[in-house]
Amino acid sequence: MVGAVISANPLQLDIRSHRKCLAICFVVTVSSFQYGLDYALVGGFMAMPGFLKVFGYYDEATSKWAIDPTVQQLISSLMTIGTFVGSLSVGPFSSKLGRRNGLWAASILNYIATAIMIGTTNIGALYLARFILGISVGWFLTFAQVYINEVAPAHLRGIVFAVYQTQLCIGSIVGAAIDNGTHAMLGKGAYQIPLAVFFIAPTIQTVSLFFFPESPRWLMTHGREAAAESALRQLRNRNIRETEFRAEFEEIRVSTVEQSNHLKGKHLWIEMWKGTNRRRSILSIAVICFHCANGSSWLNIYTTYFLTVAGVKEAFALSTMITCMGLVGVLASISIVLYVGRRVMLLIGVGACGFCQLAFAIAWTVAPGTEATAKSVVAFIALFTFFYVAYAPYAWLLGGELPSNHLRAHTYGVGTALNFLGNWLGVFTAPYFINPASLGWNAKYGYIWFVSNMIVFTFTWAFIPETRDRTLEEINEIFESKVPARKFKEYICVGTEVSKEAATNKMDVSIDHVEGRPKGPA
Repeated sequence: MVGAVISANPLQLDIRSHRKCLAICFVVTVSSFQYGLDYALVGGFMAMPGFLKVFGYYDEATSKWAIDPTVQQLISSLMTIGTFVGSLSVGPFSSKLGRRNGLWAASILNYIATAIMIGTTNIGALYLARFILGISVGWFLTFAQVYINEVAPAHLRGIVFAVYQTQLCIGSIVGAAIDNGTHAMLGKGAYQIPLAVFFIAPTIQTVSLFFFPESPRWLMTHGREAAAESALRQLRNRNIRETEFRAEFEEIRVSTVEQSNHLKGKHLWIEMWKGTNRRRSILSIAVICFHCANGSSWLNIYTTYFLTVAGVKEAFALSTMITCMGLVGVLASISIVLYVGRRVMLLIGVGACGFCQLAFAIAWTVAPGTEATAKSVVAFIALFTFFYVAYAPYAWLLGGELPSNHLRAHTYGVGTALNFLGNWLGVFTAPYFINPASLGWNAKYGYIWFVSNMIVFTFTWAFIPETRDRTLEEINEIFESKVPARKFKEYICVGTEVSKEAATNKMDVSIDHVEGRPKGPA
């Protein structure tokens, strides 16, 4: 499971030689900071008196500020519905306008939504802003992931997506920390100050994108070969060997031309479900939806509220600690991602998440509401967060690796949209299970998600292929050859090897021509 993959990747398989591209990818992954920030901030608002005074009500029975379950659902879930709409529109938008323009558009919507949320006291306007922000977040996540999938060197895509998840964790930590610092304020500043942080990351990315190239693979799919070559050169270090560069570029060019000829004049929404693309689309969408199928949505957004209802003291501080466990998890995964396959990471992560949900559900069943149970809930939620965040980036990564260059944005957009639809379902229904005013299951809700995680584990074991260190063109060739999932790792790609040799031969011919040497044997 840990052995090397037989790959035709022409680049030097190190980190030092690709520092420039890694730096570009790092800035683009700032998009995920927004997603983590929103989850942490808004989840904390539900327990802030300053927020509840404006959008909640005073409960005479408990002498505390509270929020209606329906309002709670809509504030949380409308953002998720927005991400569904935004992600679903990524395919056609990206096919015409590219990845960078998508990220700029996301920033504009973010500014509009944030301004409304800070300034309004009307619940309807807040709902609208949450929906607009959701579209923005959907575009941030999807465009960013498609971009870094297409520009990062094959052997470093795992590290880049681990950094992507790290940014999400940092966003969550920042959000939880700011909430912890302002939650005791009784005025509107309690939530307005945290919301102002939504302006920072998009501004950094918006300015930086003026200096970054468009995805060379996107340019190639539009027949802009010279622009694609220029973009690829901007992404690679200046001291890269010309033979390496030509081999990578030739591999992209040949594979894209073949795919273009096959899809010319056809509707991409339909082609997703034909021939070998059907298998690729199903696997890509399924692995992206692992994020909503493991129960992370209800724990992420309701952690503070859930701990408060469970009787856990210092819920805000502990929520911040739990978020930090996610950062520890993804940092741990970075140290092994170069050596361990995607399948192994998914299997370990999904299995551990399932048993964590089962553990705190059993604890609450045996001794509900006790101090010992509260401590168990905190411990297993922290462990869940560690394992979930450790494997989560590689589910996103696989979702982008599996489709072809032409269909990547469409497939990835559909997968992301369905994932957020699943997240919305989890967020929307969770209050019915955990809110004392409804079923009041509390931690016993984990039983449902244990079963869901076991289904995901079985699917991964049976159908998910190993793609570590493979170029996107190699992955395309393997799928076109209809190789079973279990044989991906050992498969030798003939087509990409031929492209590499052709590029090398072209270089030799070019050098011979310049130096005036004979091109054949004397």
